[in-house]
Amino acid sequence: MSPQRREIRSAYIEWAKLRSSARFNLAGSAVAPLPFEELHARIEDIQLNGPSGYGYAPLIDELAKKAGVPSDCVVHAQGTSMANHLAMAALLEPGDEILVEEPTYEALLATAEYLGAKVRRFPRNFEMGFQLDPREVERRISPRTRMIVLTNLHNPSGVRTADAKLKIVGEIARSLGAHVLVDEVYLEASFDAPWQTSFKLGPNFIATSSLTKAYGLGGLRCGWIFAAKQLAERMWRVNDLFGSMDAHPAERLSVLALKRLPEICVRSKRLLEANRALLKKFLESRTDILAIKPESGTIAFPFLASGHVDAFCQLLRDKYETSVVPGRFFESPEHFRIGFGVETETLTQGLSRISDCLDHLKK
Repeated sequence: MSPQRREIRSAYIEWAKLRSSARFNLAGSAVAPLPFEELHARIEDIQLNGPSGYGYAPLIDELAKKAGVPSDCVVHAQGTSMANHLAMAALLEPGDEILVEEPTYEALLATAEYLGAKVRRFPRNFEMGFQLDPREVERRISPRTRMIVLTNLHNPSGVRTADAKLKIVGEIARSLGAHVLVDEVYLEASFDAPWQTSFKLGPNFIATSSLTKAYGLGGLRCGWIFAAKQLAERMWRVNDLFGSMDAHPAERLSVLALKRLPEICVRSKRLLEANRALLKKFLESRTDILAIKPESGTIAFPFLASGHVDAFCQLLRDKYETSVVPGRFFESPEHFRIGFGVETETLTQGLSRISDCLDHLKK
């Protein structure tokens, strides 16, 4: 009898799907869903079938135009998670070594494990503001490292990494023939500071993202990869094994969304600016939690100064009808993640209930 295959699963994604819901849900990390009418879509804009093949050409062209990259370097994927999967699967063989930031998004680790990669880590410490330190990358990388994986904005902290630091990481990787995979889905929500995709920082960079977090368009499942032409072709072929063809109505609506992105950005920017001010005021009012105050993005990652985070999160949900993400899903059991892209009234009520719960725990 052949040995039973070990089951690979994402504990965080399971929790998010099954146990994160609450009346005031701050466990999500996306901007509040965009109402369909704000797309200004007409019935004639939607067709059930169309010439997708290796990418629906109008969608690929819009994504290339958005980022200022060649269209043959763009791969469309079902959200950022599938984009990350395709990027890793196209480059990694079982037993290959990858170097991943710690803490990080749990699904990145689960994907690497599923692909049979040997995972090494480099730290991003709360005491250092979760900043990426290229010296730590250099200390932990080895001649066997095939890929460095990181998030920007950092998930779970929301901290931004400057291009200068990313370039240093790229040089470290290139000296050993390795690639750098950067998940940029939260960088899309950096509306106040200009930025470019890290794909432009060097030939060994691969960038992934989607319309999900910054624009309230998660239902379109419009994700993408920017990679060198030959790698992009390889990723399209890997996708033949998983997604094959995308849902054409979603492709067409994604084109429409990309054309209207400047208007959608205005909505997202206004909401996040108001909510960020509320969150900063809340964080400044508490002495029992410590946090790096967010300057962009949609998430923050406070440290609970005393008590047990899991107990706090459970009480918060059960008694105060509010949910946040326990930090254990991000290898940081003394932290919890707050998503502040929700409607402002939801955030106001949620933060008030977090305060009530923290006060309750002091008694």
